[in-house]
Amino acid sequence: MNLTELQNIVLKFRDERDWKQFHSPKNLAISLSLESSEVLEHFQWQDECKNKKELSHELADVLAYLLLLAKETDIDLEKAFLEKIEINKQKYPIDKAKGNSKKYTEYK
Repeated sequence: MNLTELQNIVLKFRDERDWKQFHSPKNLAISLSLESSEVLEHFQWQDECKNKKELSHELADVLAYLLLLAKETDIDLEKAFLEKIEINKQKYPIDKAKGNSKKYTEYK
């Protein structure tokens, strides 16, 4: 299944409930941020997630809001992802980035 198919599933779910009226880009961005924070709760005060099933549900919520936000802002996520990976390849060349957690602005 590709991103477009997943996006169509979440759009159908939304439309069946007449929720589009609440899905402005601003509201979707806020919801995306809130759901992302819920992912963090699974790691608060611990290094490992204790409940991967609950974590998977939170990640699915993040994906759903991401897909909805992309649709509302007319962004092709597959294209944007591939473009960003190419940008990151330039910022983080293997010879400087391999095994290194520094930001590209810290390379000497």
